[in-house]
This record gives sequence, structure tokens and C-alpha cells, in this order.
Amino acid sequence: MKQIAKRVFDIEIESLQNVAGLIDDEFTNAVNAILSATGKLVVIGIGKSGLIGRKIAATLASTGTPSFFLHPGEAFHGDLGMVSTNDVVMLISYSGETDEVLRIIPFLKWNKNLIIGVTGNPGSTVAKNSGHHLNIKIAREACPLELAPTSSTTAALVMGDALAIALMESRDFKQHDFARFHPGGSLGRKLLVKVKELMRTDKLPFINEDASFTDLLLSMSAGRLGMVMVGDSHRINGVVTDGDLRRALLKHPDTSTLTIADIMTVDPVIIDQEEFAGKAEQLMIEKKITTLLVGSAQNKSVVGVYQIYN
Repeated sequence: MKQIAKRVFDIEIESLQNVAGLIDDEFTNAVNAILSATGKLVVIGIGKSGLIGRKIAATLASTGTPSFFLHPGEAFHGDLGMVSTNDVVMLISYSGETDEVLRIIPFLKWNKNLIIGVTGNPGSTVAKNSGHHLNIKIAREACPLELAPTSSTTAALVMGDALAIALMESRDFKQHDFARFHPGGSLGRKLLVKVKELMRTDKLPFINEDASFTDLLLSMSAGRLGMVMVGDSHRINGVVTDGDLRRALLKHPDTSTLTIADIMTVDPVIIDQEEFAGKAEQLMIEKKITTLLVGSAQNKSVVGVYQIYN
């Protein structure tokens, strides 16, 4: 079974390398045509090519190129009304002779849509009717019967990814742009949400530097943050985390001799509340901590506490 798996990988990798060698000026022309279009990029395909087309359209849409997938069967029964004259249409068919796809071409010509054909046959009907043709011809399928689309669909998928990335870089599409289309996920939280929206501000645990060890324990328990701040909101001298406490107890079992100054970490990390959550989490990873004070690092004042599992 392992040998079969390795063989499939080898065949598909070889196919992708062959297709990479076929990339020419048509790819550049296709990218430029999509960039200059005032409408959307409509992706059409059926069967396995249709499944690949759905993924390509989704990738394009999430990386700055307005796009949607249109099933050729549904298109031929009314959904062609979704295609405007300003749209560019990508037709995916490895043979370039898929009946359901060919039936749409007359409408696209009448509607004056630019067609980008993605096929493995430059002499096919789809290729000949395309303004730009992207050749994904492979040497062989990974299927031993040469029947199930395997290498060919992988080639189409990667060609779609190449288009999406080329368009993305041409538009100077950044992380914050990507996050706008993913506001509900962890990426949106990191790149769109600011620290001030996630920080805790109520009942923050503060103690004085001359507080007793018992006061320290009580304040840490009441705060439920796994730490206490030494000082007040206007000026922080340090913090005592549960880790600081454990390490101190291992060194000094006799707590009667311990002072807050012996235990606390001075110069704690403070982040501005206007920073994005992504920067806060990156900072915590770099410093190997799970809690950040929020406020002014210059004045050492604190307005809140941000935790990575807030």
C-alpha cells in the first residue's frame, strides 16, 4: 500500500512539473485580462473539473478576485443570467470537448465575454474559442486504468492556485485584506480585532510591594488571572505569576522570609490597547508568556490584561 501511495505522488509530481514547463505568455495575458476586467471571474466546469472549479472560485474570492462557480447544467437552464457582459469566464475541461461546457460557448460569444480555457488539449474546441488558453496537458493519470481524473485534476487545481496567487500579488493583497473576508475565524480575530476589544478590565488584581505572602495568595486567587500586578494602575513595578510563585516556593520553602520583591518579575511586557490581537499573540509567543499587560510601556501604566486564551 505504501508503494502505491508513493507511486501516485511521484506520477502527480511529475505531471505538475510538466505543466509548469508549459506556462507561457498566455498565463500572463490571462492574469492581465482578469485584472483589467470590471466584472467577476465566473468559473465553469462539470464532474471532477466542476469540483476543482468550485475550489478555484472559492480561493479567488478569498484572495481579492471576485469570483463564483457556475454549474453548466444549471447555467443552460436559466442561470446564464448571472453572467454579465463585463465578466471573464473560465471554462475548465481537460479534454476541451465536454458537451455541457461546449453548449455554453455560443452564449458567451454573444454576450461578449472573454473566455479563459483550461484544458489539456490546445487543439480542442474550448481552446480554439478561448481568448487565452492555459495548457494543463499531463503525460498520464495516476489511475492505473487511465480513467479516473487524478493527475489532470491536480494540474487544474494548481493552475487555479497559480492564477489566484499571481492576481493576489499583482493587487498587493495583504493580510488585513484577507482577514476582511474571514472575519469569523481565528485569522479575523488576529488581524481585525484590537487588544482593547478582548482585554479584561474589571477587578484587576493589584498588590503593594510590602504586602504579605497571604495577601499575595488571596489577591491571585481572587483575580483569576494566574497573576497579580505589583503597584497600581498608574504605575506598575512588576508582576507575580503563578510560575513565579512556584519557583519561589521551590527555592524558599519558608514563606515567612519571602517578600514580594523576591518573587516578582520586574519590567513586565506591556502592549498598547490599540494594537491588533495578532501582534499581541505574536509577542506572547516570542516572550513565551500567556499574559500581557495592556497600557503604556513608557509610563508603566495599566488599563487591562490580555491573555492568549481570553
